Formats: sequence, C-alpha cells, structure tokens
Amino acid sequence: MAQKMLLGQLSDIEIRRLRVFRVVAEAGGISAAELELNIGRSTISTHIKDLETRLGVTLCRRGRGGFALTDEGEHIYQATLRLLGSLDEFRAEVDDLHQRMTGHISLAVFDKTASNPEAHIGKAFQLFDDLAPEMSFEVYVEPLNEIERGVMEGRFQVGVIPAHRISSSLDYVPLFNEQMYLYCGNGHPLYGLADSAISKKDILSCKYAGLGYHSPNMEIGRNLGMKRDVTVYDQEAIVHLLLSGRYLGYLPDHYAKPFVEQGLIRAIGTDIFQYRCEFLAITRSSPKPSRAVQVFMDCLVKAH
Repeated sequence: MAQKMLLGQLSDIEIRRLRVFRVVAEAGGISAAELELNIGRSTISTHIKDLETRLGVTLCRRGRGGFALTDEGEHIYQATLRLLGSLDEFRAEVDDLHQRMTGHISLAVFDKTASNPEAHIGKAFQLFDDLAPEMSFEVYVEPLNEIERGVMEGRFQVGVIPAHRISSSLDYVPLFNEQMYLYCGNGHPLYGLADSAISKKDILSCKYAGLGYHSPNMEIGRNLGMKRDVTVYDQEAIVHLLLSGRYLGYLPDHYAKPFVEQGLIRAIGTDIFQYRCEFLAITRSSPKPSRAVQVFMDCLVKAH
C-alpha cells in the first residue's frame, strides 16, 4: 500500500471511519463490532479498507488467524482516541455556549472500588443524571498510570485514582479513602501462625506479589524493604497468587472480605504492613473542563 506524504484535512466521513475503526479495535474484530455499530460486516470492512487507503497504512490483520492490530494500527488507534477526545471536548464547549449539557463523558476508575463502603461513585451518577439526563457515559476500569495518561491526553475527561504523586498537568479533588492490608493464603506457612508469632523478618523473607507501576503499593513496599518476586497489574491477579499459598500481597480490606470470610486468605502483620489510600478525582488542568464535566465533578464531591 503506497505511503501518502500528507494527510491533509479530515472530512466528516473520515472522522466517521475513525470512529468505526475505534470500535473495531476495542471489540477485537469486525464481527464483534457489528452489534455495537449496528451496521453490517461488509460495510464495516469497507470503512476500514477506505481508511487504510486514506492513511496509507495497513491497520489490522484479519483472516483465519484472527484479528490483530498492526504496529501502525496500534499507533493510529492511540491517535484516534486523542482526536475523538478533542472533538468531544469541542462539542461540549459549544454546548456550554447554549447552556446545554449533551454528549458524553469518558470516565476511568481504578480497579476494585465498587465494594468500598466509602466510595459513592454510583450516587454521583444519580445526582448527575438528575441534572443532565441527556448526557451519556463511557466508563473504563484501568490501571492508575493508564488513567493519568488518558486524562492528560484527553481520552478520559475524568479519572478516579489513589493518590501517589502530583502532576502539574492535572487538577485533583479528594473523594474517599481505602484501607490496605497485607494478606497470605490458606496453605501459606504463615497462615496458621498467631500474629504474635510472625515477625517482620518472617514476612520479608516470603515471596511478595506487588503492582508493577508507580502507586502507593509500590512506595509502601519499597519503604518496608519488600522485594517484588511477582509483578502484577490488577488486584484480582494478587488474589490468584494468594490462593496459591506461595505469595503475600496487599489488598483493600473491602475487596478481601469475602475471601477472608471463606477462610481462603488472612491479613498478617497488620501493625506494620498496612496503609490507607486517599482516592482523588482528576481532570486535565488545560484546557479547563467543560461545564458538563465540572458539574459531574461537583456531583462526585457532593456524593462523598
């Protein structure tokens, strides 16, 4: 496929093709995207082929081997998210001029917050729906660093993350807290011991599973001298490792509760190996959030 030297201006139909490509990429294939787009596979395929011709690159491989984005396709996908996010911001600003709140907000939330009794994000949705019933949402559950990057790039308008460091590119609003403890699984050598019989040295000598990106989990682990033997990117992965009986790992107490009640895991070293996280709502510092996003932020604060 010949490489085009210049892309030039994007027409409405090309933006439409980019929206189709985004859905296909996120659905994992043309057939999987058919229901969400509500158009036929042949039409979707034509949109993708036309977009490839316009851009001068192959976006995806599709055939008997399955669907996969090419390296160029992954790059275009990320650029598409940024472009469509900017278009949505522009639309929201125009609506602001007419005192309307329409369109949608992309919200990204950190892993395993729904079971936290201190988190009232659902209440914020309720409050916002009363004020702006025409608004819609895209809600993602993502790792901390992906939420921050997505908000900075405009792919997400709002993020909810545990506090760990401050960026001048973001604005922060405190929402709620979360209690973290260190756990081991039934079958681990420390599981059957009394708390008084478990020393800090005993804990530090055990295999430890920790998050592989900058976070309170990483900072606390380093401060306590914990060496990460397994790197994970989701708290559910930590549960699987705890259930092996071979590893220790931190979990929110509310998320761990059903596993504790079933006798599958227990907290250890709770005097030392524990910490509290403050959760924050984040928005991009510049450009300033649309009126709709600001109203939703107000609802988050009111709910908490």
